[in-house]
Amino acid sequence: MIYAAIWRALPGPFPVRVLLAVVLALAVVAFCFLWLFPRIAPLMPFNDNTVDPSAGRPPAIHAPQPEAHS
Repeated sequence: MIYAAIWRALPGPFPVRVLLAVVLALAVVAFCFLWLFPRIAPLMPFNDNTVDPSAGRPPAIHAPQPEAHS
């Protein structure tokens, strides 16, 4: 329904309406990626780790050091 109302509000013949609809869609996508998503990214829990990242690594094995003779 809302898309039909937007389509009726666009001026011009069919090819002009299609071009305007594409430009409007690209403008909305650009707005989201350039302004909206960067603003809400700190509020999203995607970077909150609940697992210790070092827990999955095997323990480091150190080779014995040769003794220094003096």
